[in-house]
This record gives sequence, structure tokens and C-alpha cells, in this order.
Amino acid sequence: MSVKIRSSNISAVKIIDQFSSADHRGAFTKTFHWDSLMEQGIQFELKESFYSISKKDVIRGLHFHQPPFDHAKIVFCSKGTILDVALDLRTHSSTYGQHVMQELSSENHLAMYIPSGFAHGFLSLEDDSQTFYFVNGVYHAASDTGILYRDAGINWPVKTPILSERDLSFPGLHQFQSPF
Repeated sequence: MSVKIRSSNISAVKIIDQFSSADHRGAFTKTFHWDSLMEQGIQFELKESFYSISKKDVIRGLHFHQPPFDHAKIVFCSKGTILDVALDLRTHSSTYGQHVMQELSSENHLAMYIPSGFAHGFLSLEDDSQTFYFVNGVYHAASDTGILYRDAGINWPVKTPILSERDLSFPGLHQFQSPF
């Protein structure tokens, strides 16, 4: 009952195919398997877990934590559908400024592993999409920041997105000096 892990278009970001089974009683999904991560060279010690519930057309992000409080995360959608995005902020990477975009849903049972050095965000494609975050660091308010969602070359498929004032106040990618 392991999970399958593959690289995305940016090799540091992984797509996780979670084990799932359904029968007349309902469904069962394995959302975390430490051994499968270790086999891929991913050392992930779960420190905190969060979930959000988002209306359709909500964009959350693009968020990350500044060093030394930066962390990796595993994101999956247990209800509804989201378009999950990881933006590479690693200045010495050949994929700096590029992104991974992956649909995550309660139907496809996919998750995304996003390492430190990436900003993360998503678009909710349905009302009441429930998104879980497993993180290997502890939330640190003073280090929590982001990149403006519309300034990173990401083609968000929404005409009128719903965002927080905070997310709208983030600098664009080209105004941001990356610490990664």
C-alpha cells in the first residue's frame, strides 16, 4: 500500500499518486507514506498540518517562508478540485522563475511535494475545495511572505479571481530579491 512518486517538469517538485481504494462502504486514501518519500531521497519530517476550504475562483498565494524558517510541503485536495502551482525561487537553478501546475482533486488522488525554495499557491476550481498542507517546518509569521500571483507568467484560468488583500500586496517576481 505504498504511493507512487514521479518528477514534474521541474525535477525537484514531485507528483505523488496516493493509494486509494473504494467499495460499497466508501473510500480510503493513504495521504502520507514516509518510506516512499525516503526512496526518492526526500527527507520529510512532518511538523504541522493545515487545511483550507476555498470558494470557486479563489487564488491563495503565492506563499513561502523566508530562511531560516523556510520549509517543504506536501499538498493535496480531499474535496473538490484545485489547480496547484509551485514557482521556483532558487536563483541558482536553471528553472528559476518557472512553475509547475498540477490539478489536484478528490477524484485523481494526486498530491504535490514542494521543496523549500518554491512559492506555492492554488486556484480553487470548485466551491468548498478542501486543501491539506503537510509541512516540515513550523509556521513563523514574520517569515511568511509571497509573490504576486499575476506577475510570474502563470496562466491562471480564471477571469475574476478572489484574493486576500495580503496576497494582492505581494511584490512581483522581478521586484523580489530571492534569498534562495
